[in-house]
Amino acid sequence: MIGKLKGRIDSIDEDSVILDVGGVGYHVFCASRTLARLSKGEAAELLIHTHVREDHIHLFGFPDTSEREWFLLLMTVQGVGVKMAMAILSVFAPSELAHAIAAKDTKSLTRVSGVGGKLAERLTTELKNKVAKLPVGAGASPKGKGSALPPPTASEDAISALVNLGYSRSDAYNAVVLAAGKLGEEPPVDSLIKESLRKLAR
Repeated sequence: MIGKLKGRIDSIDEDSVILDVGGVGYHVFCASRTLARLSKGEAAELLIHTHVREDHIHLFGFPDTSEREWFLLLMTVQGVGVKMAMAILSVFAPSELAHAIAAKDTKSLTRVSGVGGKLAERLTTELKNKVAKLPVGAGASPKGKGSALPPPTASEDAISALVNLGYSRSDAYNAVVLAAGKLGEEPPVDSLIKESLRKLAR
């Protein structure tokens, strides 16, 4: 199995590159966010996942361990194959994806072509307990005091209340996390909502 390739970019296509490694051109599929960082003729190093099937062997390239691990995790969800995993990583950085899943922001996930409401729901449900175990880089959760939610019932009630007031689920999640950090452990729902609204007002 190939784990990493280091060479020079020979050409760039819509969804892949030819990476010249010592005169051998490797065809490597990449997310569009990764392709945007690469330039023809420049040196590049990509971590590789080798996807083997009866009818082909495909190489998928990633700029870092975080993106490769997310690619593998996404494919554990029913309905997500290599193409869909790449499509998701073309839209979301690992940190953004971790945030969307933690916030159960299914609306945001449907920005990916081919991801409908049902698949978005499966992504948040099946991956919510695995997100914390993966590297995501900077920006995965709100910065500042407090980075964890209060007990699920209180946090979900507070987030739902804010969503009903017209805030996006992602913004509501951010505000509740920050409010929980200020209020301490197990704050009552009403206090959590009031403090979250103060955060959102800023």
